[in-house]
Amino acid sequence: MLIPVIIGVTLIIFLMLAITPGDPARQILGAEATDAQVEELREEMGLNDPMPVRYLRYLWDMLHGDLGTSYTSKQPVTSELLDRFPTTLLLAILCTIVGAIIGIIMGIISAVKQYTIFDNFARVLALAGISVPSFWLGLMLIILFSVKLKWLPSSGFYGPKYWILPAITVGLVQAATVMRQTRSAMLDVVRQDYIRTARAKGQSEFKVVMGHALPNALIPIITVLGMQFGHGLGGAVISEQIFSIPGIGKLMVDSINARDYPMVQGGVLMIAVSFTVVNLLVDILYAFIDPRIKALYVGKKAKKEEPEKTEETGSEAVSKK
Repeated sequence: MLIPVIIGVTLIIFLMLAITPGDPARQILGAEATDAQVEELREEMGLNDPMPVRYLRYLWDMLHGDLGTSYTSKQPVTSELLDRFPTTLLLAILCTIVGAIIGIIMGIISAVKQYTIFDNFARVLALAGISVPSFWLGLMLIILFSVKLKWLPSSGFYGPKYWILPAITVGLVQAATVMRQTRSAMLDVVRQDYIRTARAKGQSEFKVVMGHALPNALIPIITVLGMQFGHGLGGAVISEQIFSIPGIGKLMVDSINARDYPMVQGGVLMIAVSFTVVNLLVDILYAFIDPRIKALYVGKKAKKEEPEKTEETGSEAVSKK
């Protein structure tokens, strides 16, 4: 499904940019350019061609590794995206780590201590984390830790000290979703008979939870973590703009304002491909986390091979006769 998803993404973003008000040629030349100059540049950029022709040309170039040339910087889109992608990837990884640590720990404790004060407090925090916009949270953290306390820098991405505020801003929002999913998955597991049996054998509560309950609840947790990582790549558009991080998100916002269509299309395509690849890796990871999933597909493969062996045996018997 990776190929149709990518084609669908390219089609949607192409159509959205095509109907967006504004003329890229006029944006590049400025308000003082004449209509003849604008029309000449539009013809040179291929903007006067029919929309299906422009889209098919874009797909053909994309299949050959060419995402076009930026209207503003006159540089290849692919090279500029590859230069900025490591920054966005690092930000997404840091945000996912923060969300996983906080969300999983709070979710486990909340499930084990169900209906206690901690459980109620954790659920309120999770609801607040889902409801609070990340850009507002980022601005509040900047006001507190950068303006008031002067502990952390408010912009840039030049070292570990600069990573803290962006990672916390997006990570706390992700932690709310991870906490809710972890709590739900753990509550389903801790009520199982084998958990009751492990406790009856005298095993410690820590071993029961971490050694028996958590491994069997990891599938939905890993799923939501993969989705949160993909959202981290897309959510970088907001966090990078707030904290002035030189990643793909900020580049896309600047390109939208400049009507730089090739750069916007390339940025959305890179984020979409990254998201789908992460989902593919999460699906593959299922087999390593839960042996039952791997055994299921191995068993199906063995059943398919059995009739073939039977037919071969029958043909051999006929030939012998």
